[in-house]
Amino acid sequence: MNFDRYFKKLFGEDASIINRDELGGKDSIKGFGYGRPLHIELDIDGERKDVVLSTMKKNTFGHDHFSDRAQILLWQHNTFNKLPKHVKSFDVGFFTNKNELISARDADEFFIVTEMVEGSAYANDLDRIKDTGRLKGLDIERTEILASYLTDIHSVKGKDEDKDLYIRKVRDIVGHGECIFGIIDNYPDDLDYITPKELCDIEKGCIELRYKLKRLKNRVCLVHGDFHPWNILFKENNDFTLLDRSRGEWGEAADDVTSLTINYLFYSLLQEGEIKGSFKRLFDTFFNVYLEKTGDLEILETVQLFYIFRTLVVASPVWYPSISDLVRRKLFNFIYNMLECDRFEYEDAGRYFG
Repeated sequence: MNFDRYFKKLFGEDASIINRDELGGKDSIKGFGYGRPLHIELDIDGERKDVVLSTMKKNTFGHDHFSDRAQILLWQHNTFNKLPKHVKSFDVGFFTNKNELISARDADEFFIVTEMVEGSAYANDLDRIKDTGRLKGLDIERTEILASYLTDIHSVKGKDEDKDLYIRKVRDIVGHGECIFGIIDNYPDDLDYITPKELCDIEKGCIELRYKLKRLKNRVCLVHGDFHPWNILFKENNDFTLLDRSRGEWGEAADDVTSLTINYLFYSLLQEGEIKGSFKRLFDTFFNVYLEKTGDLEILETVQLFYIFRTLVVASPVWYPSISDLVRRKLFNFIYNMLECDRFEYEDAGRYFG
C-alpha cells in the first residue's frame, strides 16, 4: 500500500511518514484492514502530526456488506467535525484492489454506471393480460422461464459463513427502511381501510415470523432480492435481463418467489375482483414448475413474511394510489391470513383474501 503517496496528497508534498504501527502497542501492521486502527506518525515541514487510519470490521451487526461499512465511514467523516470536542476527521477514502488509497472526501453523491439493455418490462405483459383478458402461450412460457431461472439460482447454496446473511436478510425484510417497517411508516394515519393500530399489530406479528425464520438459516441461497416485473426486461426471443439486484447476495428463496408471484395475485384482484382466471393460471404454473424442479416444499412454510412485505407494497397508497379501497381491504385480509398461516396452500390461494 502506498501510504506515502496518499499522505502527500492529503497534507502536502512536505509530509513524510516517520513511523506506523497498530494502536495498542503492536509494532506490526499485519492485521490492518480487518478493523484494527493504524497509528501513523508524520513529519510535515518539520512538525510532527499523529493520525489514525481505521477500517471497519465485517460483522453481523449490520456491517455484513462492503456498502454497509462504506455508509458508516462516510457518515462519520461528515459528522465528526460538527460535534464540539469530538475527534476530527481529515478524510474518508477507500482501498482499491491494487492496494491504493483513494480519497473520497469531496464526494457529494455516489453513482453507478451500467450498460444499456433493450427489452420490455415484464409488467407490460401483465398489463396487457389485465386489459385484454386474454392469455397467450407466450405468457405461460415466460412464467415457466422465470420459475426455472429462480430454480437455477436458488440451487446455489450459501456456505457456513453465509448463514448469518440469511438472518440479516430476514431482519432486513422486517426492519429495513425499504421493507416492512419503512413501507408501513409511509402509510398515512387517516386511511379508511387500515388504522395505525392495525399496522402496529401487523408489525408485531412480523417480528414473531422473523423468529420462526431465524431457525432456518441452513436454507441460505443465492437470491436477486427484488425480482419483480419491473426489474425483468424481456426481448422478443424470450431472453431477458434483470435490473436492480437489492439488499444482499444471499438470503431466502421465498424473497424472490413472492416478489414475482404477488403480482399474479394482485393483477387477478384488479381484473376479476378475486383470485381466478388468467392470473391464477400463471400463479399455479409458476409454483408447479418451481416446486417440481426444486422439491423445496419447505418454502411453503417460509413465504408468509415475504408475502406480507410485498403485499404491503402493492396495497400502499404511496406506490399504488389509484386502486380501490375494496382491493386494498382484500390485500390486508391476505396479510392477516399470512400472519396466521403455518403452511401456504398455493392451489387455494384465493381463500386467503376472504
